[in-house]
Amino acid sequence: MIYLKNIVKKYKSGNEEISALNGISIKIKSGELTVILGPSGSGKSTMLNLLGGMDRPTSGQILINDEDLSGFSDKQLTNYRRKNVGFVFQFYNLVENLNTFENVGIAANLNGNIDNVEEIIKDVGLEKRMKSFPNQLSGGEMQRVAIARAVAKSPKLLLCDEPTGALDVATGDKIFHLLKKYSKNEDTAVVVVTHNPEVAKIADHVIKLQDGQIYSDEK
Repeated sequence: MIYLKNIVKKYKSGNEEISALNGISIKIKSGELTVILGPSGSGKSTMLNLLGGMDRPTSGQILINDEDLSGFSDKQLTNYRRKNVGFVFQFYNLVENLNTFENVGIAANLNGNIDNVEEIIKDVGLEKRMKSFPNQLSGGEMQRVAIARAVAKSPKLLLCDEPTGALDVATGDKIFHLLKKYSKNEDTAVVVVTHNPEVAKIADHVIKLQDGQIYSDEK
């Protein structure tokens, strides 16, 4: 589904040029949970931004079902993010004055899936929290709302940036098993960026980054 081919990403910092990714090539398949592991500064967040169409590579190709994302215009990238990508962040990013149903409904409405909102919320175990606002939810519940919101778009690519970084171990474990469940959809690729090596135990595909290069790539 996804092929990053010879990707180089460089940033300017004053007069200095910093290489975030140094010619990496990887393939990511739908129907799998792919975990990108690495310490801070390894390039994993840069890779996530490139996959999500939030940034462009300095050179190389990002092929999504044979379409080259790196050549997209700004408008094409916006449409790509809206129609194909679901995002799950560490700190949830829920709309505070909207309840659970409304937070998920916003995303569902983008792709015309509004009729499925209740079913999606039930799927993450929050059927009794549909009318609750974010400040009435625990951290784990807010993250499940965030996952439901991302899934409501029926994304082809579900990108998760340190999705359990703000949660305790037991709650984080439940979140990862929920993501594992969604990764079994043959039309969806789930990619999790994390520094937590424990997550690799439930992954189908583990990519380890260090200093902008692939340290290992294992199924």
